[in-house]
Amino acid sequence: MPYTLPKLAYSYDALEPHIDAKTMEVHYSKHHQTYCDNTNKALAGTEWAEKPIEEVLMNLEKLPSEKRNAVRTMGGGYCNHNLFWTFMGGPTREPTAELKSALEKPFGGFDGFREKFEAAALGQFGSGWAWLVLDQGQLKITQTSNQDSPVSMGQIPLLAVDVWEHAYYLKYQNRRAEYVKAWWNVVNWDEVARRFTEAK
Repeated sequence: MPYTLPKLAYSYDALEPHIDAKTMEVHYSKHHQTYCDNTNKALAGTEWAEKPIEEVLMNLEKLPSEKRNAVRTMGGGYCNHNLFWTFMGGPTREPTAELKSALEKPFGGFDGFREKFEAAALGQFGSGWAWLVLDQGQLKITQTSNQDSPVSMGQIPLLAVDVWEHAYYLKYQNRRAEYVKAWWNVVNWDEVARRFTEAK
């Protein structure tokens, strides 16, 4: 069965004023849909077409060489956005006590984590993502370019911010830093905590 867009858990305007409704609509219904459609095209007729996208991305080297780049880019974009929507829209404004405690050692606490995460988001040259991942049991902040996914590297994504211009340009233009700071207001910390607990 071909991949489809996951249903959003909130309306396009639910993240206002931090993420505007028009950006949400275009981002989800146009950009994400394109990644979805092109992933289906790239995998059509292969043994991978019915497998979860995470499994596909973890096995890129096993794909036919002529499919690999398209799946890495389009499949990565499809997977990254599937995750991204769930990382937003939450009612809570701070991590759970368990997650806060876990952030203490690697990042010097929640404030230290935010500072380092923002630095990764702002330091990503061109299009890409900043991530909080679990990598062999260790919490790490990483960056990926374009639509590369940490899933392909065997990492477990816990949180991500999309810093492609299409994620913020309608409202923030070239002010990526302003967008990233505003984005903290819509993070779904319950989902981050759920993923962290599950990944452990």
